[in-house]
Amino acid sequence: MKGARFVSVVLRRADLRTAFPPRFVARLKGRTVARLDRRAKYLLAVLSSGDTLLMHLGMSGSFRVERAARTVPHDHVVFHMSSGRSVSFNDPRRFGLMDLLTPRQLAAHATLSRLGPEPLSAAFDAAALARACRGKKTSLKAALLDQRVVAGLGNIYVVEALYLARLSPLRRASTIATPSGAPRPAAFRLAAAIKTVLEDAIARTSKPYRQSDRFQVYDRAGERCRTPRCMGSIAQRTQAGRTSYYCPVCQR
Repeated sequence: MKGARFVSVVLRRADLRTAFPPRFVARLKGRTVARLDRRAKYLLAVLSSGDTLLMHLGMSGSFRVERAARTVPHDHVVFHMSSGRSVSFNDPRRFGLMDLLTPRQLAAHATLSRLGPEPLSAAFDAAALARACRGKKTSLKAALLDQRVVAGLGNIYVVEALYLARLSPLRRASTIATPSGAPRPAAFRLAAAIKTVLEDAIARTSKPYRQSDRFQVYDRAGERCRTPRCMGSIAQRTQAGRTSYYCPVCQR
């Protein structure tokens, strides 16, 4: 899509998770995709008009790029591009969404405007993490799932990062920062662990899926802890409706 112009746009229904904005097709047709960005789990196509096409895959959404568009069940949106390719959005459960935002609407977006830093960006480090957790009485696990603290982290990789940093998910979030908001050693370990876990996950996307090789602690309740010389076993606990997996012995 980058650098290509929308020749035509086909909507096969009036909505996804939410309704398409007014004049959605008309505002896209003839416009060029200047660049593609990502913010948390949102895809952002910045257009030559200055508007931004915001897209979210939801639970089951996917894009298919083809030379010639096919008719496939649950294809709800088809972009015909000047590159000669069609880009089809398929979403059986319709939890995905698309919106078209002006620069002012994008800046004031209810979700995007409140997101914390991207975890793999230079803006995210131990200092930023400590500032966000300063004075928080919630658990460290809950804090990391708060998108205002760090954007885009889900339950699995929070669990994995806490294990790598040897920090308990039950620990109070404020303990990784001093009263003034400066990072303690735990903040440095955790920020580095978050980056490592995500970089490893990205590197594995091109390899065959084998869960036994994928996670160190997630979904391993009752198994022996993999930390060298640790005699603990992986425990399982529900926190704020999400399942935590951790070693009570080496994660403090």
